[in-house]
Amino acid sequence: MILGETPQDLLLRPLTRSQAIGMLLRLSVFGAVTYFSIKWVCDALDPSREERQRLKKKAQRLMKKIGVEGLILTEHEMSIAAHLVNPRDIKVTWNDIAGLDDVIADLQDTVILPFQKRHLFKHSKLCQPPKGVLLHGPPGCGKTLLAKAIARASGCQFINLQPAALTDKWYGESQKLTASVFSLATKLQPCIIFIDEIDSFLRNRSALDHEATAMMKAQFMSLWDGLDTLPDCQVMILGASNRPQDVDSAILRRMPLTFQICQPTQQQRQEILQLILTGENMSHVVNLNELAVRTEGYSGSDLRELCRDAAMYRVRDYVRKQQMWLVMRPLKVADDKEDKPTDRLRPMTQLDLLLALDKMNESKGVTAAATLQHPSLD
Repeated sequence: MILGETPQDLLLRPLTRSQAIGMLLRLSVFGAVTYFSIKWVCDALDPSREERQRLKKKAQRLMKKIGVEGLILTEHEMSIAAHLVNPRDIKVTWNDIAGLDDVIADLQDTVILPFQKRHLFKHSKLCQPPKGVLLHGPPGCGKTLLAKAIARASGCQFINLQPAALTDKWYGESQKLTASVFSLATKLQPCIIFIDEIDSFLRNRSALDHEATAMMKAQFMSLWDGLDTLPDCQVMILGASNRPQDVDSAILRRMPLTFQICQPTQQQRQEILQLILTGENMSHVVNLNELAVRTEGYSGSDLRELCRDAAMYRVRDYVRKQQMWLVMRPLKVADDKEDKPTDRLRPMTQLDLLLALDKMNESKGVTAAATLQHPSLD
């Protein structure tokens, strides 16, 4: 029967109770099926869904490990919490850093002490941790090592913030993630937010900046030290850079403590070499003072690479002796075992270090020549 042939009294007749309940049930089932179908399609089309779920699981695992699993976090805070670092997992201590005794002493007094002795300074507005600390200097001179040691010694929660964690293709999501950095740090305070190569993230603002990038920088500075920042908030930004001139002036203003980590001097290079070679099987005639004199302009990472390369000469000699013994073995008498090489490496000698130094000087010379042929655009 078509609708036009339906009697008018049948259309105007009120529904019975069972009919009304049945209609409501059908509408509810239809609405639920429609909702979950649309949700499934949206989740299937979302390319970042699996990544968010992975970050959420990682954040929950990290928060349980550091003992703050009872916090209620938003979805964006969970994404930032995946970058938490457990200070107990960091193996670097102050004893693993050589040649920077003055910088370490200043960091312990001005940064570590206010965090460790909070109960002594809670009634003072001046004896509080700084809002920001900047470590700057040439590459390979110990800035990241200092950051690791600060995280280990302070006992605070530590967020290793990557600029890529704040970028998102959806408009407005970057600002939400930026706000989540500080809301999470406030919930976890005392907390240190470490940004390596801060010049690439918070560089000088210009008219050429993308709108989303400019808004993210403005919000970062506003939440860091703005109108809504509480005076007793114990959240510190720790930045490291080898190009401090590229950091925005408003960011530098929010980093009152600045430590310049320069190229090591001769005495510092000797201390670094002693630390690197501690525990190694060394010859008694190794002269580290001579090596420190001949490594002018070397950074701490260069010295470590030099020592590693020198140590590999022992391995090469051991392998060659093994190969030679295998070649000569058929020519020996069956019971002759005197020439068999031992399973121990020989001590490292001064010659090993000088050969490694010549090799690095040659490599640095080639690099310097390539740099002169292709100068930097900065």
